Amino acid sequence: MKAKWGCLGAAPRVIGGTRVTWRLDELRRLTTDCPCGKPHQPIPMEHLRVGPGALAEAATWIRDRFERVVLIMDEHTRAAAGEALAHALTDLGVLWTACVIEPNGQGDVVADEPSIVQALIATGPDVEALVAVGSGTLHDIARFASAKMRIPFVSVPTAPSVDGFTSAGAPLIVRGVKTTYQTHAPVALFADTDVLERAPKELVWAGFGDVIGKYTSLADWAFGALAADEPYCAHLASITRQALETAASQAAGLAEFRSDAIRSLMEALVLSGLVMLLFGQSHPASGGEHHLSHDWEMEFLRSGRRQVLHGLKVAAACGVIADVYHAHVPDAVADAVRAGQAPWASLEGREQEVRNILASIPSGDHVRGLMRRLGAPAEPAELGIERSLVAASLKRAHKLRNRHTMLRLLNETGAL
Repeated sequence: MKAKWGCLGAAPRVIGGTRVTWRLDELRRLTTDCPCGKPHQPIPMEHLRVGPGALAEAATWIRDRFERVVLIMDEHTRAAAGEALAHALTDLGVLWTACVIEPNGQGDVVADEPSIVQALIATGPDVEALVAVGSGTLHDIARFASAKMRIPFVSVPTAPSVDGFTSAGAPLIVRGVKTTYQTHAPVALFADTDVLERAPKELVWAGFGDVIGKYTSLADWAFGALAADEPYCAHLASITRQALETAASQAAGLAEFRSDAIRSLMEALVLSGLVMLLFGQSHPASGGEHHLSHDWEMEFLRSGRRQVLHGLKVAAACGVIADVYHAHVPDAVADAVRAGQAPWASLEGREQEVRNILASIPSGDHVRGLMRRLGAPAEPAELGIERSLVAASLKRAHKLRNRHTMLRLLNETGAL
């Protein structure tokens, strides 16, 4: 079986006004034949479908492979697609159990210990696969539980809300700390555009924000390779950049909730997730902006506040990080080189390369302007994130991951 993008087998992306296509089998070849000359992780997905009618196709695909599955949903995603999928599975003779993840005391569905336990309890020894019906949080729960049970899971997104649908990492809240566990990717993904187009606008904003965050994550990835010889692939970075540019070009269409824009956003999110899968880590799509977002999420949990959608936090953090990097990184590099401060002293003679990386980051105002074109919140304060929390997060969020981001540079050199 040949896995394909979309109903025509191609995912469009826009580069300089030209339509370009990617196929899943082309991405698979990068495992052993990437221009960087290094091997990448395999893509184990058997099937990928973005387009109208994908939900019905999911039921048929599941019927051909499994006899008993568990549907991981919440109350909202059950109504959006879970009930329709369940009815289709029943008609096809597939036995299924619904695991409706319960919200926490603040009314949020969170990928934490209670949710994981709920999913594990629902997964008996005769269950052959889990089906994540919903958002990134539900996918993280299903991804982790299925990996622990050593069974596959199927991805059925109900909104273009995050780029982690196809990745192998599961960010979980464990004892109040956001930690990403490497598990496994879905065996198949079915994103029905008829379902995606009915998603709440806030989830579309969040997906757009998650992609926009690549402005700073790609820069941090390149900087980590330059400053500390962290693993890097320029070709995979270029693919993520293309996904970013595709999504950014759809801002006007997303503001109008056009079908083609929704589909392009979903395809960009999926492509970003596949790059993470190939690379084997989240570097291509997660830098200082994600570290700030994770820190804000943990603080909201500690203080018992309702959560803010991940992508909205990422976009707001991206604007903050862009401003901070442009204002402080050149001086921080110069000071570290003069002081011989390891590992940053290794940047001696490479200051122009750092400036080139910074030049790839637009201004914070540009990032915020993209979000506002959709009518979405763009500032931390608009998300209920106070200035004191932003300041505190800038000082500590770099410790959440052992990566040589520019945020880490600024903290270790005392520039913040």
